[in-house]
Amino acid sequence: MSSTVERNERPDYDEEIQAIADYVLNYRVESEEAWQTARHCLADTIGCGLLALRFPECTKHLGPLVEGTQVPDGARVPGTSFRLDPVKAAWDIGCIVRWLDFNDTWLAAEWGHPSDNLGAILALADFISQQRVRKGQQPLTMAVVLEAMIKAHEIQGNLAIENSFNRVGLDHVVLVKVASTAVATWLWGGNREQIMAAISQAWVDGQALRTYRHAPNAGSRKSWAAGDATSRAVRLADISLRGEMGIPGALSAPQWGFYDVLFSKTNKDQKLKPETQRKFTFQRQYGSYVMENILFKLSFPAEFHAQTACEAAVTLHPQVVDRINEIERIELTTHESAIRIISKEGALANPADRDHCLQYMTAVPLLFGELTADHYEDEFHQRHPEIDELREKMVVIEDERYSRDYHEPEKRSIANAVQVFFNDGSHTDKVEVEYPIGHRRRREEGFKVLAEKFERNLATRFPRQRVAKIMALYRNAEDLRRTAVHEFMDLLVI
Repeated sequence: MSSTVERNERPDYDEEIQAIADYVLNYRVESEEAWQTARHCLADTIGCGLLALRFPECTKHLGPLVEGTQVPDGARVPGTSFRLDPVKAAWDIGCIVRWLDFNDTWLAAEWGHPSDNLGAILALADFISQQRVRKGQQPLTMAVVLEAMIKAHEIQGNLAIENSFNRVGLDHVVLVKVASTAVATWLWGGNREQIMAAISQAWVDGQALRTYRHAPNAGSRKSWAAGDATSRAVRLADISLRGEMGIPGALSAPQWGFYDVLFSKTNKDQKLKPETQRKFTFQRQYGSYVMENILFKLSFPAEFHAQTACEAAVTLHPQVVDRINEIERIELTTHESAIRIISKEGALANPADRDHCLQYMTAVPLLFGELTADHYEDEFHQRHPEIDELREKMVVIEDERYSRDYHEPEKRSIANAVQVFFNDGSHTDKVEVEYPIGHRRRREEGFKVLAEKFERNLATRFPRQRVAKIMALYRNAEDLRRTAVHEFMDLLVI
């Protein structure tokens, strides 16, 4: 006879939750490479947010929920005059950072954009720093912000290395929420129990579906989803610091936990048996690996699986620009993840649809020799029907070596190749790019381009003297680390 009573023995926190909390509390970042990469990442992420302020579809989301709200010690949103509570400020910063798909990327079994976490980190650190000064205490410094970034990158990226959330239909912003919740609770002075409680709340919160990232429903929610996740993280940290209890078995509880409800599906109609329940697996312990290996989008505001295709297309532009009408076909050789996520045929409905289409992101630089955020806008697309004409001539082919090297820990390539064939039987060279300029293997070259990108983005919002002052601080690593967070944010407001 089966039992009708559940044993109500409260478990210890899931070991995965404990590991994150212990890492946030106890790990000492000793990698100078991680510290330096975090500095560049901070600059690049802020610059991406400033550039997004040129687009009304982004700025319509910003500001207080109730017009005229005054928030003592309110957190600032870079490039604006807003002073907001840290929950809404995290939403706004996360929104502008992600809007143009131009900030950093992590590619593994799951992908995502770990600098999305800066929405929570920067908003909360600014708020706390101002509060401390008002109370006569020492402010937070930018060293704390950089440390929080390294740890948030590591949590999100390490969870993503061997665990695919997209294969069960979940959006990668679940990892932003978990990572931001952990570091936000830590920034606010939470103890181990409070950090674990907050993380558990993030896991049971109900997670976003990937519907808005895929044809035929791709849309602009993908541009503010990370802001929503960082905002929720700050709220969950606040709830836990007020003494709200956690859910120790948030992941592992039979039938009700994250694993059984959301992570164990093998297809639309079948679930694994309880004895074969899927759990997270890990390639490595938490450290600073993710920040050291993060990928920067330096040349193109494009989904990262297409970055090398864009670079190859720019190389081919001079060979094809005067022969567009003679093109018979274009072969795009790529890796499995690119095919699964961004290879599209048919009409593209909006900018968010276009910046996640491999064929579109290759056609534009073939035609124009560049790819910018403006090239995704409706007005530009409508003026250039030749883009879709080129898309129709594209054939997408998987190279199994590209797919293997994409997952290889010591390579993590994001390879694409482009070759154009003409009606007379001639063809271009096959241009192959395995590592984009934002890859760790091209750091020296990449950081120079990153600095130029940051300076250009600053100039879209600030006068020359302010740009020079911010750039000088960015270039001096020690001065930046010592700077109080609220003083750093003073430089970024209008």
